[in-house]
Amino acid sequence: MSEQGHAPITSTDRTSAVKAWMSRHVLTLAASAVLIVLFTYFSATADAFLTVGNILNMLRQIAPTMIVAVTMTYVITTSGIDLSVGSMVALAGSLLAIWTNGGMDPTLALALVLGLGIVVGFVNGWFTAYQGLPPFIVTLATLSIVRGAALLITQGYSTPIPGTAWVTALGQGRLGGVPVPVVIAAVVVLLGWFAFTKTPFGRYVVGLGSNQESLRRTGVNTRVVGMTVFVMSSLAASVAGILVAARLASGSSNAGVGFELEVITAVVLGGTSLLGGRGTMLGTVLGALVLGVIANGLVLSHVSPFYVQIVQGAILLLAIFVNTRLFTRFGSVMR
Repeated sequence: MSEQGHAPITSTDRTSAVKAWMSRHVLTLAASAVLIVLFTYFSATADAFLTVGNILNMLRQIAPTMIVAVTMTYVITTSGIDLSVGSMVALAGSLLAIWTNGGMDPTLALALVLGLGIVVGFVNGWFTAYQGLPPFIVTLATLSIVRGAALLITQGYSTPIPGTAWVTALGQGRLGGVPVPVVIAAVVVLLGWFAFTKTPFGRYVVGLGSNQESLRRTGVNTRVVGMTVFVMSSLAASVAGILVAARLASGSSNAGVGFELEVITAVVLGGTSLLGGRGTMLGTVLGALVLGVIANGLVLSHVSPFYVQIVQGAILLLAIFVNTRLFTRFGSVMR
């Protein structure tokens, strides 16, 4: 005799559950499949691709993208967008180079650059979360302001970072044979995943993107949540700028051009919904890896580097098309 209140699980139920899971993770699964195909193809066609040195170099190059993509996942999940991250990369690297080159203590310069990232994020968050302005417009404005500030302080020239400054180790050093930027990116990914999936803040971020009013009625300060994700994004962009400048041993106002599009492509390609309310940290990592493999593989295949931007732009367009169509059609299932 069966227990009351427990209906037997039928094959139809299992089929429905599988379909729901597949629809919820279809973009992440697609990103995984694309990554495997690309990795296999370039391993067979480019002799130097499948070497430890090249793999580590590729990971080091995409580490800044990975770091900012983690925080951009939070921003986009709240139905926001941050277009200022590329400009913040340029300003952070330029200031670090100018200050250290001028004799400032590298540790102090590093702290000031990170503090500036927090300030820029606070400005973006205040106008969007507290004043209700569209994130696209606000961050487009700060993109211009921050890039202009980088051009102003550098006058368009690159500034070298002294070889004696310890901060260069952040971009050029290794820990146990692994490049430091890769280690930092791995830590950021783990922290970002944990906070997104295992803490109340992660649930608030998802709730803010799916139903802000319902979240507000539960007593959550939605404005604070909205501001926090923008602070996280700009702070991550500052870290990325520091790593880029440290790796090149110089800061330039031209750094990070198009960086914001690369980051957004990684996030959307991985399966985070542009409509908000649905994010995946694993998908973001896979999306960043796909872009890194494409860029690295094409160069090793002696394809003109100009084609890299064309391919990335095409991927962004396709990812946005599939993302919006898929999440609009299956929105009730995806969330």
